[in-house]
Amino acid sequence: MPYIDVFNGDADGICALHQLRLHNPQKSSLVTGVKRDNLLLKRIIATRDSTLTVLDISSHANRDSLLQLLKQGNTVHYFDHHFAGEMLESPLFHPHINTSPDVCSSILVDRFLSGKYRLWAIVASFGDNLHVSAHELAGSLKLNPKKTEELRELGELINYNAYGETIDDLHFSPEVLFKALQPFSNPFEFYHTSGELNQLREGFRNDMQKAESEIPVRQTSAGRIYQFQNQAWCRRVSGVYSNQIAREAPDLAHALLVERKDGTFLVSVRAPISKPQGAEKLCIKFSGGGRAAAAGINNLVPEEVDRFFDAFDLQFTI
Repeated sequence: MPYIDVFNGDADGICALHQLRLHNPQKSSLVTGVKRDNLLLKRIIATRDSTLTVLDISSHANRDSLLQLLKQGNTVHYFDHHFAGEMLESPLFHPHINTSPDVCSSILVDRFLSGKYRLWAIVASFGDNLHVSAHELAGSLKLNPKKTEELRELGELINYNAYGETIDDLHFSPEVLFKALQPFSNPFEFYHTSGELNQLREGFRNDMQKAESEIPVRQTSAGRIYQFQNQAWCRRVSGVYSNQIAREAPDLAHALLVERKDGTFLVSVRAPISKPQGAEKLCIKFSGGGRAAAAGINNLVPEEVDRFFDAFDLQFTI
């Protein structure tokens, strides 16, 4: 029976699959994309009688495709922490879904594997801005601060690579980066030997220097909103910079709008870290999605920007 691995191209999706394939190596077809390319099941809608492993994309957003794939005799193993909607019922569907704000898909895989490759779950947690959860996992392994810091940088750099409108915006396609990780059961070996990581580190440093010169276009008691121009570096840095400004002001919500090539905006939203709720509720109003702590909108039209600003204030004003 053919195997197909479908995964989000960010740190969480890559590290979730990496843990599973370290545990159970399989020759499989890989289906992935940039961070916001999460309707991945549409790409394999004709698949029949296969085993699918799906990681870190919303089952709610992919519901129609998922139903079709199940009807066509595919066995589906699903690990995810995004908004799921009504759970599907099928003997072929094996969900591991938890939308709690303190978990990511790699943590769900870590639990499934009883902590077998926990170092990679820590990498993913840092990449997904779940620093509290990452430090708790690091504590369970008694990692020293230097080792923990290396995993933090690794997670954030892998995650940084996922953001772009197209694969051309990225330093590496997520598939290439996943394959670069595959020989390494220990992330510290990858950290100290990887040429890919050095390239990401240099690109990250350059992009963040530009981002940190930007100021909010709007600031209220609810939070801060930033707006970036239509350039590749703006798209690459959007996720990591959103996480950074959220950590700098943990009691505020944050949004970052990045202009796309067609004039619409790619929007990243972070709920206050001190109260990680409401991001997905806001984004769903604009045909977006995500999870309670962090969510996004793929195509916010310019005419809706003012309404988004007002909805942001309403959602996060205490």
